[in-house]
Amino acid sequence: MTFDLSTIGEGQIRLTVNQGERLSQARTLRMTAACSEANVSGLLAQLGRHTSWASIMPKGDLAKRVLDEFRSVNVDLSNMVLRDEGRVALYFMEPGEFPMPGKVTYDRLHTPFREASIDDFNWDSMLDTKLVFVTGITAALTENTAKVVQYFVDQAAERGIDIALDVNYRSMLWDGDRAREVLTPIAEKAKLLFCSKRDGQTVFGMDGSGPEICANLRERFGNTHVVSTDQVDGIYVSSAEAGEHVFEVKRVPVIDRPGAGDSFVAGTMHGYLQGDILQGVIYGRRTAVYALTHHGDLTHISPAELDIPETSDIVR
Repeated sequence: MTFDLSTIGEGQIRLTVNQGERLSQARTLRMTAACSEANVSGLLAQLGRHTSWASIMPKGDLAKRVLDEFRSVNVDLSNMVLRDEGRVALYFMEPGEFPMPGKVTYDRLHTPFREASIDDFNWDSMLDTKLVFVTGITAALTENTAKVVQYFVDQAAERGIDIALDVNYRSMLWDGDRAREVLTPIAEKAKLLFCSKRDGQTVFGMDGSGPEICANLRERFGNTHVVSTDQVDGIYVSSAEAGEHVFEVKRVPVIDRPGAGDSFVAGTMHGYLQGDILQGVIYGRRTAVYALTHHGDLTHISPAELDIPETSDIVR
């Protein structure tokens, strides 16, 4: 196989308001690249995995800013589709400070990716992989992107390629009923399913405790592994191979929250690709913590940092 992981999603620019300001009052914004699927492939690439990210973006400086960030960590961009015209998707982030929650404002209409069709992509290359990774975010954008995601998954299933789905429900993109309709046939094909307790309730109508919802998701969809998070209350694993497990979550200071979930997913899949889902969750818990320590959606980390002692001292 050429790739360890292949994925598809919309490249974006994130514009972040300074701490203590509101978007309507901001005079300066921090610009970083963003894309949930690219974040996952970028972290895995830093851990030595060969990863491919595909999208459709217009030529120009903003797209170059996005592509350069992920190219810099060795994500393979050979399956990227570039258009002569169009706009780059944006989202604005107000970090929030207790008791004010963080807030996202999307500006991603009329981008070339939203008009994606199955014929746009090099599927032979994208499917030359050990693992296909998709998210509910991309499936939520338009009927076109939902069809592309479903085709990607169907083709992977026909070829015997493992599939991982991160439900990653976004209420500003679709409602729970539509998400359930689109994601159910994908979840049924996924060997590895990521679904938070809250998404299990909202999208799939699950009731019960975190571990109960995790186990019920695996029973419902027949996945080999289900990994479920519950904010700071715990991480749950239901696995046909490894059994039922609960992991504690450590509270840490937060510099920048977006991307932490993607880092957790990437770390977990790193272990999954090694054949050890439980070790993967331990990796994911650590990469998610590191994600909170620096700005940007993409977490920058080295393989050695997965195993360093937890300390506030300078590593000399």
